[in-house]
Amino acid sequence: MTRFMTLDFTDGDRPQTLARVIAMARGAYGYVVTPNVDHVVKLMDGRVAREVYADAELKVCDSRILSHLARLRGVSLPVYPGSDMTADLLASPAAEGLTIAVFGPDRAAFNELAARYPRQTLKYLEAPMLVPGTLGWRAAVGHAAHAEWDVLLACVSFPKQELFAHALRAAGRQTGVTLCVGASVDFLTGRQQRAPRVFQRLSLEWLHRLMSQPRRMFRRYVIEGPAIFGWFVRTEVLKAR
Repeated sequence: MTRFMTLDFTDGDRPQTLARVIAMARGAYGYVVTPNVDHVVKLMDGRVAREVYADAELKVCDSRILSHLARLRGVSLPVYPGSDMTADLLASPAAEGLTIAVFGPDRAAFNELAARYPRQTLKYLEAPMLVPGTLGWRAAVGHAAHAEWDVLLACVSFPKQELFAHALRAAGRQTGVTLCVGASVDFLTGRQQRAPRVFQRLSLEWLHRLMSQPRRMFRRYVIEGPAIFGWFVRTEVLKAR
């Protein structure tokens, strides 16, 4: 593991990380989180309970900005976006034979995904509008905890997906792995467009999303996101003095 900004990030390249995920699918229950700048800022300022991230078996960096900041401290932080991990899992022959449940997208999106990956065994889990702690939330957690799957793609908004993955263990889930991967299915089915390769290479995926969805993303990227630099100074620069 690599310690950076108080989180223990997963080491290893993409094939190694994917192999670990597939191995987790066949073992005791665990879940994978994919921290980006927005996640880290909200963890630092207390808007998300730290134990939800601390209890995740794997914390895979989903942000090139975080990786660049880590490099300033001489730390190597491999980037493996959740959308890439999801695509690699669904395309992997090693995942064939696993039951992969999809939680979050509607039935039409699920059907499109299943058509794109006919070699995988996909299962649809309905995800109603969820408010943590409500009766509907507890019912959804209970249903998912006792459903048959090896991998659960939790594709709802942060931090609901992380809270959901965390709650499954308390609800009695014994086996399998939950991947907290946000809009991954939307990207794979074309409902949302990922940034062009040039934006990805320049670490400007955030700018593409801001331009594509300005009303939704303005607060995240323009108002809240820059706080990451202050937290970087506090947790990585000042502590080293």
